[in-house]
Amino acid sequence: MLKNVKLNTNKGFTLIELMIVIAIIGILAAIAVPNFIAYRNKAFCSAAESDANNIAASIADYFSIPTHTAIDDATYKASATTFKPTVNSYTVSAAVPNTAITITVTDLSGRCPADYTGANIVNAKGDGWNGLVYQKVVTN
Repeated sequence: MLKNVKLNTNKGFTLIELMIVIAIIGILAAIAVPNFIAYRNKAFCSAAESDANNIAASIADYFSIPTHTAIDDATYKASATTFKPTVNSYTVSAAVPNTAITITVTDLSGRCPADYTGANIVNAKGDGWNGLVYQKVVTN
């Protein structure tokens, strides 16, 4: 008589259980993805700022040599072409008057968040980034 009773040994998850797990993963992804994007954009801005600081440090080193009192435009243009940003969505430029050099990093892709704070952030219009990421002045 016991041989006729078939034991229910099916193992696995029901469709409802799988749908609940998928819903939970979806909720977690909806929370995590925007935060990840914000952190990535802040890292982009920090990289641009770091590149500008590296240029500023190099210029300061140049002027620390007693015989170097000015940079002419030809010397600047020759050295500026060798600098390549770590990300191709911003440009770095520098104005080369003899009293102060202004290094400007401009965001071309609009990735920097409006609430990014840094030591030398300049926002001319007051309406978000307006493309300008970072500005630093090096005096000789």
